[in-house]
Amino acid sequence: MEITNDIKYVGVNDHKLDLFEGQFIVPEGMAYNSYCILDEKIAIMDTVDINFKDEWFHNLENILKNRKPDYLIIHHMEPDHSANIANFLEKYPDTTVVTNAKAFKMMDNFFELDSKVKRLEVKNEEELSLGKHKLKFIFAANVHWPEVMVTYDSTDKVLFSADGFGKFGANDTDNDEWDCEARRYYIGIVGKFGNQVQKLLKAASSLDIEIICPLHGPVLKENLSYYIEKYDIWSSYRPETEGVLVAYTSVYGNTKEAALLIAKKLEEKGCPKVAIADLARDDMAEAVEDAFRYNKMVLCTTTYNGDIFPFMREFITHLLERNFQNRTLAFVENGSWGPAAIKVMKKMLEEAKNITYTANNVTIKSALKKDTYQAIEKLTDELCNDYR
Repeated sequence: MEITNDIKYVGVNDHKLDLFEGQFIVPEGMAYNSYCILDEKIAIMDTVDINFKDEWFHNLENILKNRKPDYLIIHHMEPDHSANIANFLEKYPDTTVVTNAKAFKMMDNFFELDSKVKRLEVKNEEELSLGKHKLKFIFAANVHWPEVMVTYDSTDKVLFSADGFGKFGANDTDNDEWDCEARRYYIGIVGKFGNQVQKLLKAASSLDIEIICPLHGPVLKENLSYYIEKYDIWSSYRPETEGVLVAYTSVYGNTKEAALLIAKKLEEKGCPKVAIADLARDDMAEAVEDAFRYNKMVLCTTTYNGDIFPFMREFITHLLERNFQNRTLAFVENGSWGPAAIKVMKKMLEEAKNITYTANNVTIKSALKKDTYQAIEKLTDELCNDYR
């Protein structure tokens, strides 16, 4: 695939992977992107997952013809991008590996490279000329590993953005929708490091960018302000959409009944968007994504062993690991003899910043009764005050 006259796509698609990073469901597969810049000197931008070595080399050979690459530029040492460094150097031993000091240190952890391997260690904002193309390296620590950097090609105005602006899904699917899988990818993979993403966005704002080439997902060529705005919202932990996520766990169905009734009441009372998540059965990453997408959330769970149900505890832990903040929260608890779930959840969420708690919450003692329905009416009224 041609990105520009001189920049070619040489990545691969993975349709066999079931869990990305061992935890994220990827029903539409995954793309491992790699690029080749053809100039007086040739630069290869990253490798691919180890399982696609032969396909990647085939793609490279089709682009290189009989030429040899001069540089292998490594933006990120995670194995889905770096696994073929040693294989590449065995095939093209005269290539110079270009990256930063932290990445070289990690490289030596992953590989026992020959001491004769040519290394070019670059510093932040250092430049490299390929001839016509001038490359500028910008460090992006913790987006999302500490060695990450991005590269700006001022000639074709291309930003090689590492994991930034990536998404779940192979590039040869029919799904052109970007937001959902890009959001789930961002929140799951990079979400903890919003401050670092903000720094990168600030650095990128001074660049004239016409194309973004991420390490996962499609190359972005049009309406770049849209994608950049999404990243600004996500990385600053601002709600993206007015609405309520109702997230629940239920043992015998009574807490589920309350959660579904709350969702129904919210819709009836004018809430613009209501999402619901069964934390025991639905994709946990989707639930976490929705928690960051919407401005309000209702957490519904049972008191369990004097604590809360394990899936709810896991869910809240995922939120806290990703710096959950700037939201309105409400609670529903269930307990036959000693309801304590609200107390436990509030205690867990103490480290979350700028959380507004509703005045009304719901306590169920075993099953829904008249007082439960009245409490649900008050809670849903409060949550929908903004929409009336």
